[in-house]
Amino acid sequence: MARFIDRVVLHTQAGNGGHGCASVHREKFKPLGGPDGGNGGRGGSVILVVDASVHTLLDFHFRPHAKATSGKAGQGNNRAGSDGEDLVLRVPEGTVVFTEKGELIADLVGEGTELVVARGGRGGLGNSALASKARRAPGFALLGEEGESCDIVLELKSVADVGLVGFPSAGKSSLISVLSAAKPKIADYPFTTLRPNLGVVEAGGVTYTIADVPGLIPGASQGKGLGLDFLRHIERCAVLAHVVDCATLDPARDPVSDVEALEAELAAYIPSLDSDTGLGALRDRPRIVILNKIDVPEAAELAEFVRSEFEKQGWPVFSISAVAQKGLRELSFALAKLVEEYRAAHPKETRRRQVIRPVLAKEDEFTVTPDPSIEGGFIVRGTKPERWIRQTQFDNDEAVGFLADRLNRLGVEDKLLKLGAEEGAAVTIGGVTFDFDPQTPAGKDHILTGRGTDIRLEQTHRVAAHERKFAKRVRRGLVDAPEDAPIVGSSSHGLSEVDPRLEESSAEDTSTDERGGDE
Repeated sequence: MARFIDRVVLHTQAGNGGHGCASVHREKFKPLGGPDGGNGGRGGSVILVVDASVHTLLDFHFRPHAKATSGKAGQGNNRAGSDGEDLVLRVPEGTVVFTEKGELIADLVGEGTELVVARGGRGGLGNSALASKARRAPGFALLGEEGESCDIVLELKSVADVGLVGFPSAGKSSLISVLSAAKPKIADYPFTTLRPNLGVVEAGGVTYTIADVPGLIPGASQGKGLGLDFLRHIERCAVLAHVVDCATLDPARDPVSDVEALEAELAAYIPSLDSDTGLGALRDRPRIVILNKIDVPEAAELAEFVRSEFEKQGWPVFSISAVAQKGLRELSFALAKLVEEYRAAHPKETRRRQVIRPVLAKEDEFTVTPDPSIEGGFIVRGTKPERWIRQTQFDNDEAVGFLADRLNRLGVEDKLLKLGAEEGAAVTIGGVTFDFDPQTPAGKDHILTGRGTDIRLEQTHRVAAHERKFAKRVRRGLVDAPEDAPIVGSSSHGLSEVDPRLEESSAEDTSTDERGGDE
């Protein structure tokens, strides 16, 4: 049996960008081939597209995870990686996209309307694209960015011209079954209809659709019964038809009180698509009253008695019998007239024109705030700094030096100094924590060293932890200081700096030798 699914939660994951390639051209008789690493490919995006041939969200109910393919890594010989393939998900017209918190993202109406819900990550640059006058043969490449991921809620709001509303067992399903070729479930107990039924009616050369909404009860606008789940299906209906049960056996109900109760619920319900549909609130839509079940003699008498009450409000009133098929022709032509008037005032919406609204680029902006979890630490937030962190290979000193140059040009180091950051302060950018070292000469001309290395990271006046421990043991006399022992003040990378005292003694020895030579 076919199932009607009108609300699903979709977990989307865009593809990651491919990593750039760090390669050097090697060819016979060309000793200095230069860098030739290609760029990584762009990751695929997840895109929703309106398709008129799709009528339900059933596919996403059984397959709630949507993941696009990732881009390929770049290769040598300037070969760029292939882009990931976009994942196109076809949804029915009338699909509304919300965030998990219920915030409206888009209302998808019109054949071919597209929405990118998760954008693919950028591909990393290869070392060929990173070559510059100062850095002729980079020994590193940039990593590809991760694709966006998000959980969205898809809700299907039926696109129908006429919405049938009424209490349970008012005869709505019977009416739509005789007016159209729809075959809904019909039974003699309340809430037989658990999903909206759509039918197509043709009258006087006008073709229109009717939506049979499950029965409403007082409090439906507050979520009682099945109200909130199905009131949204009449948000797009241009005409609302009250189907009234004139043969009810409930002594506490009558046609006038039934319509008043439903009108109160329609007035209390606030459609989420007022600004998109242009139809306004439900209480302002055209009305028509259908007095059903007049094949019962008592019901026919009651229908004639209450007719004047509805006509006072200016609503068209029709007495019918869905079972005996009485008064259906007049009703179908009256509905066709109302629908035709609506269509004349509201032309059919086609694919929405793409509107490009330039947005002021603020990627260069960043903020530096104190870190509440680390005393004396700081947190740097910004589009560019966080992106650069994701693109950096931290096991490559040259890539780290390149990151330091980019952050310095952006003004991060100057901002930290203005805020009183001291040497060794913990600075967190994009989830990665660094030790602030203002003595590292970032932003200066790059000194040529081995590929994948940066001599600036090896030049530091800070004493490493193992050197402090060894010096402490020497002072306590626990160990003897050998001649080749690391000098306190040497770098943590094992490249010892010259002790100033040794420089002085070396200078004295040199001057003594010179005097001796003169003599």
